[in-house]
Amino acid sequence: MTNKSKVLALKYRPQLFEDLIGQDIIADTIFNSIKENKVPNAYLFTGIRGVGKTTTARIIAKSLNCLNGVEKICKEKLCENCNAITNSNHIDVLEMDAASKTGVDDVRDLIEFSRYGPTTAKYKIFIIDEVHMLSKQAFNALLKTLEEPPEYLKFIFATTEIKKIPITVVSRCQRFDLSRVKSDELLEFIKRVKDKEKGKVSDEALKLIVKISEGSVRDALSLLDRALVSLNTGKELDLLSAQKIFGYFDKSQLINLFKLIFQGEEKKVLNMYRSIYDQGIEPKIFLNDFLEILYYFKNIESLKINGTNFSLNDEEFNTIKEISKNISTKTLILFWQFSIKTLGELDIVSNQNLSIEMFLIRMIHLTGFSSISQSISKSNISEEIKINKENEINIKNTESENSDLFDLKNKTIGQIKNINQEKQPEQNIKKDEKHTQNIIINSFYDLLKVCTLKKEIKLKYEIEKNVNLVSFENQRIEISFNENLDKEFIKIISLKLYEWTGNRWIITLSKKKGDISIKEKEESLKKNNLDKVKKGPIYKNVLNSFPDAELIDIENQGLDND
Repeated sequence: MTNKSKVLALKYRPQLFEDLIGQDIIADTIFNSIKENKVPNAYLFTGIRGVGKTTTARIIAKSLNCLNGVEKICKEKLCENCNAITNSNHIDVLEMDAASKTGVDDVRDLIEFSRYGPTTAKYKIFIIDEVHMLSKQAFNALLKTLEEPPEYLKFIFATTEIKKIPITVVSRCQRFDLSRVKSDELLEFIKRVKDKEKGKVSDEALKLIVKISEGSVRDALSLLDRALVSLNTGKELDLLSAQKIFGYFDKSQLINLFKLIFQGEEKKVLNMYRSIYDQGIEPKIFLNDFLEILYYFKNIESLKINGTNFSLNDEEFNTIKEISKNISTKTLILFWQFSIKTLGELDIVSNQNLSIEMFLIRMIHLTGFSSISQSISKSNISEEIKINKENEINIKNTESENSDLFDLKNKTIGQIKNINQEKQPEQNIKKDEKHTQNIIINSFYDLLKVCTLKKEIKLKYEIEKNVNLVSFENQRIEISFNENLDKEFIKIISLKLYEWTGNRWIITLSKKKGDISIKEKEESLKKNNLDKVKKGPIYKNVLNSFPDAELIDIENQGLDND
C-alpha cells in the first residue's frame, strides 16, 4: 500500500516518542527508562480507543531494537529492524490480537515460542492487544513467564478495559494510563494534517471534529479523512456542511428549543424538533446533546468558553448564561432526571421519534408544574372557598379495642402540641401577602379540597393514605397515623394551615386509632358498589348477552359527594 493510498489514521501514525500527541510525560518516562537500560519485564497501556496504546508499543519495540540505539533512533532512513517493525513483519516482534486468540493453548504456544532467543534483534517482544479478552486460564498460564522472563523477552499489553485484567497480572507490569488528548492539542494536530493534505476546512468544522472524537486521535483523523473526501474541488468545508456529514446539528437550534420549552410553546417546540429530525439526527444523539446543553444551563456560571470542549461558541455561551438566570435549579434537575429516564426508554419503543416528541411535551408541562407553587403564592385566590355545614360528612370517632396495635411503643400520648407550631414567629409570615383572602376550612374534606387547589399533592397524599382522623373541630385536629407518615407532616400541615387561614391550628396525636384512612374508605366504597352492581339487573342482563363479561372496576364519585 502506497503512502498516498493510506487512510489518514495510518498515514500520520506516530513513529517516534516525540511524535506522540498528548502523552508527553509517558513518552519521556519510557524513553528515559530505555536510555538508562532499566526496562521492565512488561508494559501495560490502558486508555480509550485511539490515544496511542498500540502505537506506543511499536515505538518501544523500535527503540529497543533499533541498530542505532534509542538516542539515535532512525527517523528518515530506517534500519532493517525499524523498517520491519514499522511494516509489522519483524520475526522477533510478534503482535497478537487477544480478541481472536483467547484460550490457554494460544498462550502456551506463545510461552513455547519465547524459549528461543531473538533471531536478528536484541529483544524478542510480544505485543498483545486487547489483552483483557484472554481467558482466566490463559492469564494464569502467563503469570510465571511474566514475572521471570528471559532477559531478551519483553511483553507489551494494551487494553481499553483495565478492570477486566486480574490484579496478579497488573502487579507484574509497569502500568501507564494514556489520557484523552486535550482539545487544543488535537485541534492543532488535525490543522497540520489538513494543511499537509491541502484540504480546505474551516476552524469551526475542525472544532466539531474534535468534539465528536472525544479526545481520540484516530477518531479525529478518520472524521477528517471523511470530511476531505466529501469536499468538492476548491470548496471549503464549513460548519453547516460538516454537521450534515457527521449527523450533528447547530447547537443554537437546541438552545432556542430550550427557550420555547420554558415559554410553554408546545406547537413551536414540536415543529422545531421535527425540523431537527428531518436533518437526519438520530433520537439518541438528539437526547445526548439535550443533556449536554442541560448541563451547561445548570453549570454555566462555573464554566469558561474555552472549557466547553468546543461545544459552544461565544454567542451560544452568552445566550445560555442569560436564559439560565430565570430558571430554577430544581427545574433543571427534574429535566435531567426525565431526560435520563427517556434515554433508557428509547431501547424499548419501536418509534423513537414519537418517544422524543412525547418527552418534549412532558418537559413543557413539567416546567409549568415546577413553577406552580411560585405562581400561586404571588396571585390572589379569585374566589373564597365556602362550604355549607349541611354538606359536611360527620366522621364517627370510635375508639378501637385493639389500640395496642397502634405502634406508639405502649406509651400514653394523650394530646401533644407540635413544638414547631408554638415557636413559629408570626413576623416571618407577612399577612399582607399571604392572607388577603383567608380560606375557610370547616371539615377534613375542606382541607383536602384546599390541598388540591393549592397543588399540595404530597400533603394531600399523606392525609388520604397515612392519616386516621380522630376529631376535627375549632381549629383543632386530632389524628392517629401509620408508620408510613412523613416525619415532617405535622410541621408542614401546621404552617400550611396558618398560611391559608390566617389562624393558628393545633395538631395533636392520639392514642385512639381513629377512623380508617380516606383511601381505605374509597376502596371499601368501591368494593361495596362493585358488589351492589353485580347483584343488580343491569349486570345480569349484560351477562345474559355476554357470558364471558366480567366487571372488574367501578368509578367512585367521591366520598364528599355521597
